[in-house]
Amino acid sequence: MINKNLKNLGPFSLNIEDKKIFFFDEIKKLTKYHYLKSSEYKKIIDFTNKNLFFNKIEDIPFLPIKLFKEYELLSVPKHKILKTLSSSGTTGKKKSKIFLDSDNAISQQHTLSKILRSVIGNKRLPMLIIDKNPNKISKSKISAKSAAINGFSIFGRNHTYMLNDMEEIDYLTLNNFLEKYSNNDFLIFGFTSIVYENLFSKIKSVKLKKDFRNGILIHGGGWKKMENIKVSSLEYKKRLLAKLNLKKIYNYYGLVEQTGSIFLECKFCNCLVTSNFSEVLIRDKYLNIVKNGQKGFIQVLSLLPSSYPGHSILTEDLGEIILDDKCGCSKYSTRFKVHGRLPQSEIRGCSNV
Repeated sequence: MINKNLKNLGPFSLNIEDKKIFFFDEIKKLTKYHYLKSSEYKKIIDFTNKNLFFNKIEDIPFLPIKLFKEYELLSVPKHKILKTLSSSGTTGKKKSKIFLDSDNAISQQHTLSKILRSVIGNKRLPMLIIDKNPNKISKSKISAKSAAINGFSIFGRNHTYMLNDMEEIDYLTLNNFLEKYSNNDFLIFGFTSIVYENLFSKIKSVKLKKDFRNGILIHGGGWKKMENIKVSSLEYKKRLLAKLNLKKIYNYYGLVEQTGSIFLECKFCNCLVTSNFSEVLIRDKYLNIVKNGQKGFIQVLSLLPSSYPGHSILTEDLGEIILDDKCGCSKYSTRFKVHGRLPQSEIRGCSNV
């Protein structure tokens, strides 16, 4: 089920008012589709006494993210599943399972491409990956980390992994890459804490033959570790600029449960922004929408999930919607910030779902 209304839509082509109308109409259709196609989703909606008549986006039912760890939620026959994504997690803990058919996998890839092209351009750039090479990856069962590396890799060429198998910086490989490509734009990808550990804490500038001034860094995840060492997003950028002359840095927020519809950070105001394919709401622990500007649990909505009912998910991440319109991105996006995750977070009411 590839939605024709989404196929030719740009990620930031609608103004905020038109986007609200378009998105609400599409998310209503998607909710009804999953209700008809997913027996588990139908049971959940029926059990919580929700109806399918929605007056506003806040009425769209959501699934607590932990349900994807407990149940196999599908909206297509299981024999049509092309790949299964699994979330990252602590060893021994259950992980989310996300089931993709070919249509859903294609729509996620196309949408991710549209969003990223807005900051990296249309050309495939030489790509430096701040990780070790994942040698053996199952095509049918993919971890969140492998899925992210694979997903972002399609936007680069001449893929080079900066770390060796011992997860140490391979200076020979790194310098060869920089000597070949650093005079023009090149793409850098990695997970927030791994990038920081290697490009700031461990790297020795004296061993580098070139700097990173033409690099475009896309990074996401791992902010809990950064919070533990009290490094904010702004400080993160300052330190990489000072050490490597790396100027173009884009943080993103995304979930394996909604792969493809990531939220990129605006380079001017440092807020995360929604696209035409996504939206966010903020709820308190009683599941009520919070007053404007207050912190609460982030609910993420996406028009992409079609093979599984992951279009409206209540996360365990804390965030707030930023209301001022001082930045131009406010004309087409909801702007928000993520404030981490509550340890052993308790969302009252979820036990009833």
